[in-house]
Formats: sequence, C-alpha cells, structure tokens
Amino acid sequence: MSTLRIAIACLSLLALAGCGNTVRGMKQDGVQTSNALDNATHRIAAANAN
Repeated sequence: MSTLRIAIACLSLLALAGCGNTVRGMKQDGVQTSNALDNATHRIAAANAN
C-alpha cells in the first residue's frame, strides 16, 4: 500500500510541476505580447507625428 501512495505522490508532483511551467510560459507570452503591442503603438504614433 505504501508503494502505491509513493507512486501517486510522485505523479501528483510531476503534474503540478507541469502546470507550473505552463503558467510561467503563459506569463512570459503575455509580457512579450504586451511589449510588442506597446512598441507597435509607439511606432504608429511616431509615424502619425511626421
């Protein structure tokens, strides 16, 4: 019975680690998207100023 509990605990840790990596990746994607949108907005504003 203890072997089963250890196996379940290991699988749970792997699943939680995978979720953590996914959330971290989504955060990085959001930051990069925000930076790209900000840069594009500044380029459009500068083009309209000329």
